[in-house]
Amino acid sequence: MRARAVFAALAAAALLAVAGCSGGNADGDEASKTPQAKPTKTASATPGDEAAELWQPKARTAWQWQLDGRVDTGIDVPVYDIDGFENSAATVERLHDDDRKVICYINAGAWEDWRPDADDFPVSVRGKSNGWEGERWLDIRELDTVLPLMAKRMDMCRDKGFDGVEPDLMDAYRNRTGFPLTGAHQLAYNRALSRLAHERGLAVGLKNDLDQITELVDDFEFAVNEECAEFGECAKLTPFVKADKAVFHVEYTLEPDEFCSTAKRLGLSSMRKKLGLDSWRRPC
Repeated sequence: MRARAVFAALAAAALLAVAGCSGGNADGDEASKTPQAKPTKTASATPGDEAAELWQPKARTAWQWQLDGRVDTGIDVPVYDIDGFENSAATVERLHDDDRKVICYINAGAWEDWRPDADDFPVSVRGKSNGWEGERWLDIRELDTVLPLMAKRMDMCRDKGFDGVEPDLMDAYRNRTGFPLTGAHQLAYNRALSRLAHERGLAVGLKNDLDQITELVDDFEFAVNEECAEFGECAKLTPFVKADKAVFHVEYTLEPDEFCSTAKRLGLSSMRKKLGLDSWRRPC
């Protein structure tokens, strides 16, 4: 979530107010079920371990993304992306019982003051606000400090039975974080997150970070993107589609008839969502 954090300080309050006034309702959605993607075997990143079965969602796989409220498990799609902290192993199991694959959302780029592990993050790695209440950018240069905390979050995802993980805010170097981050820092951090996920048998998605896709596509099983149509950037996701890897895409302000034709042509898995990311959706 929060792809355009550089603009969030100006727009977040108004947009969240609109999202909060609009109740989520999955009723009336068009069912758009895509055949279940089969897992592929990928060598584990941990030396000495046996090859791990990593789930590989295929391009054009339909999905649901819900980070707010009790998860509506009745959407007829093969992939769900839900908050890792706020959902239990029982919810993941219920989705698995309905033949869904489930992605674990965690924030990998910002400290959040309401998370149960918030006190584990030293003040020294907390930077400027990213425009969302209670969140501050993380100093991703400090790998020895930040990565063990992310490893614990991915342990949680694994232990709850998730199939994959969506680390959020993976393009901090393009924002005013309070730290002198570079593209090289971001590449190192994103690749380290990929290794952590793979070591735990989890597929992992590249969140936004469009300018580094060509360098990172081989490290990730899927991509998650916000608003590429709004900003005329969807073609940058082509390397994932060419590799037959899913690109899970949402728009917040454009109507489906403004972006779905392009999304279908490019092979994206697209829908419109409200910024609050409740159960409401309008898929292509």
